[in-house]
Amino acid sequence: MVTDHEKQRARYVAGTEGAPPLPPPGGYAGARRAQPPSWPLPATPAQPTVVTAESTTQPSSALGWIALVSGILFALILLGTLVAGGTDLLYGVTMLALQLVVVAVIIAALVTKRGRMLGAVALAITLVLNVATVGAMSAVQTSASGNYDGMKSDEQKHEEAYPGIKDTDPGDILGQSSLEEVRAASESLLTDIRERLSEEFGYTWVEAGAEDLRPERNGYGGESMLVEFTSPGWATNEPIQDYDEKLEVMAVINEVVTAHGLWELYSFNDPSSGLEASMLAKLYGTDDPRTQHTWEYYTENYPEPLRFYANVYDLSNDSTGDFLKTREAQNTRTGEPLEGLQIAVLASQLLSESDRAEFEKKLGEYPGF
Repeated sequence: MVTDHEKQRARYVAGTEGAPPLPPPGGYAGARRAQPPSWPLPATPAQPTVVTAESTTQPSSALGWIALVSGILFALILLGTLVAGGTDLLYGVTMLALQLVVVAVIIAALVTKRGRMLGAVALAITLVLNVATVGAMSAVQTSASGNYDGMKSDEQKHEEAYPGIKDTDPGDILGQSSLEEVRAASESLLTDIRERLSEEFGYTWVEAGAEDLRPERNGYGGESMLVEFTSPGWATNEPIQDYDEKLEVMAVINEVVTAHGLWELYSFNDPSSGLEASMLAKLYGTDDPRTQHTWEYYTENYPEPLRFYANVYDLSNDSTGDFLKTREAQNTRTGEPLEGLQIAVLASQLLSESDRAEFEKKLGEYPGF
């Protein structure tokens, strides 16, 4: 009889020739199950995190754009007001309130993360162009041009257009020589002086400066219809350094000016002028005419407006070299000789004959002036 154990053995070995026998049921006595080795598993390599510009850059907020546009528009408004000359508008309540609004928007943009960059740009624009800086520029421009129209009353603007000069009788202006008459008189006077001196001393001449006309202020903040006239100047090409020769030259000039109806020459540089010795030394080098680097003579035909000047520059009496530098600078500006005699005519508050009718018409708008 075949036992169960033999049947199981026969199943194991059937078709498995050469294989080891099966262990008995329950296993061999004292046998230990083999445990799989507890080797640490290799760690899975971490995947590197790729940081891209798209992941870090955040779009600016709408508040930042609002701050930037507000700052730019406000700057353009200020510049437009400056160009228009509206100094009073720049310091008005409306402009100050508008600036406070712009500043508030900029501050709000600065405290937000996404609006901070545009807010900083808007702040930079506002720091450069604001009511204070643009207002200061406008004030300087207004002061230089004399344009204060925005702050003047109608009465002040009316006074500003006064054709004459404050505290000057218009009758005196109308009664004196006109611009054209003074110009002709000065040409005649200077021509006669040049001819006499050339005849007696052999001097040659060069024109030192062209005619100049400058508008006269009217004393009410505007310009009158009158002008200040400066004739072309004339200078000798030859220096005049001898003391006696200077006296002789001035004596000849004195004869000519008195013949033209002017008063006798008056010397500013001579001690008889009444100036203190320290002042003479400051203006003319010393208080002694024999060692002075400049002689200055003057006369006029009051009550007529013509005034005549004759100056002698003498570099041989320049002990320090400072006067030479002054003359060189003047020579650079006008091209006149460094030393020698110079003559010119100046006259103030002159009315052109072509403006006389209009002057009288405008005076009718100012009774009591």
